Amino acid sequence: MQAKGSNLIPILTIAGSDCSGGAGIQADLKTFSAHNLFGMSVILSVVAENTSRVISLHHIPEEIINDQFQAIFEDIVPKAVKIGMIGTKELMDCVAFNLEKYQAKNIVIDPVMFAKNGYALMKIQDCQHFKENILKFADILTPNIPEAEFLCDFKIQNEKDMIKAAKKLHKLGAKNIVLKGGHSEDNANDVLFDGEKIYILKAERIKTKNTHGTGCTLSSAIASNIAKGLSVYEAIKEAKEYVKNAIYYSLNLGKGCGPTNHFYKFLND
Repeated sequence: MQAKGSNLIPILTIAGSDCSGGAGIQADLKTFSAHNLFGMSVILSVVAENTSRVISLHHIPEEIINDQFQAIFEDIVPKAVKIGMIGTKELMDCVAFNLEKYQAKNIVIDPVMFAKNGYALMKIQDCQHFKENILKFADILTPNIPEAEFLCDFKIQNEKDMIKAAKKLHKLGAKNIVLKGGHSEDNANDVLFDGEKIYILKAERIKTKNTHGTGCTLSSAIASNIAKGLSVYEAIKEAKEYVKNAIYYSLNLGKGCGPTNHFYKFLND
């Protein structure tokens, strides 16, 4: 019997590894698979974490990161790239070098700074370096409110502030900004700024503690939809719907904030 080969769209995540499977590289790859894409990864850091806490993290040597980039781009060039946690200035420089070297396209950046329990995954003093060297690569940037506050250097207390922050992040180099409202007290509305228009993407808050990896999942879902050829607006809209259901059907695992259900379509029929 001859094999019937098929071509799945390739997509890449550049991020840290979450050994408990709810966030980071693991969440990204699950999201890619749920969107029927061929997921690949460049691992920047290994994080020992679970639903309750971050125990420790180890950053991968730059030589190995360079080799991972080479292995990907000399063989299977991705249609889109999702970037998550970049924990040090050195890693930022390494990632920036390789993005330029290989002319990566359709880049979605989730500026991961804190774990769900508040553990700092990016040093506060490295925030400026991130702004100066990484933001410019973002075709779509997906900060939450605390991350946007650090990047913009002011408090965000309402929707007006979210719009102000999105516009500032555009001036700093990001082409499209989705400022996530999950930390807002009023609702879970997001603000999208495409450089010209502001869109308010409305969403109701789902009552659950199981939200581990939602930021990773949203950004990788957006990248998935971009890889499949959707417009920026439609890619974000579809990704929000995917994450809403992944939270609604979230998994009661662990002692802390449980993971979202990336395969809810297949596991809840």
